Amino acid sequence: MATEAHAEGATGYIIHHLTPLHIGEGFWTLHLDTLFFSAALGGLFLWFFKTAAEKATSGVPNLVQGFAEMLIEFVDQQVKDSFHGRNQLIAPLALTIFCWIFLWNFMDLFPVDILPLVGSMMGLEYLRVVPSTDLNATFAMSISVFMLIIFYSIKIKGPWGFAKELMFQPFGPWLLPFNLLLKLVEEIAKPISLALRLFGNLYAGELIFILIALLPWYLQPVLSFPWAIFHILIITLQAFIFMVLTIVYLSMAHEDH
Repeated sequence: MATEAHAEGATGYIIHHLTPLHIGEGFWTLHLDTLFFSAALGGLFLWFFKTAAEKATSGVPNLVQGFAEMLIEFVDQQVKDSFHGRNQLIAPLALTIFCWIFLWNFMDLFPVDILPLVGSMMGLEYLRVVPSTDLNATFAMSISVFMLIIFYSIKIKGPWGFAKELMFQPFGPWLLPFNLLLKLVEEIAKPISLALRLFGNLYAGELIFILIALLPWYLQPVLSFPWAIFHILIITLQAFIFMVLTIVYLSMAHEDH
């Protein structure tokens, strides 16, 4: 790792590891590595819970069933604490968001050169393996949540009820333009904050791993192991925060008073 870094320069090494494998230009650019790893990790999530459901027993659970039940009970408790409406979609959505984002983030714990090296042996010039370090991926997730917020706001409150909330709160009809401006800023801030928080934390974490890889080989284990242990907390916390905020935002969308 250090040899490769010195060969191409520290700046080139960092840029290379943070450059996605992509096709197209401008708005139509597709980050192929983000799409591949997102789909693969989503498939892993589905396979795990499908396997746990198929092998579930009423007796003593095996390790897979026990872990799956622990995750489901944990997410279900968060939904009960934060969601005050009635919607059968919320708990499965929260479970999917938590597990999928955690798997995205977990890719950050792989040594930074291993998978890109495998990719280079397959003829791939670039390979960025952590989907949550791609702003496109985090915004795709947050915008999906935002669309659900708008959908349920209109469904529960009705088009006119939702319009009144935008125009007349919090200062009444006499300050309609000011109300509308504040409400639009508040709503638009939801997907932006969700996406940027997740992206910023994981991008910084990945950058620190890359900087550690630039150090002499005898310093890398000394620094990378403690940072990896601490990073486990970060990746779990970021998945949890994204899930809880999604639940809270959807709970607010279900308030019809």
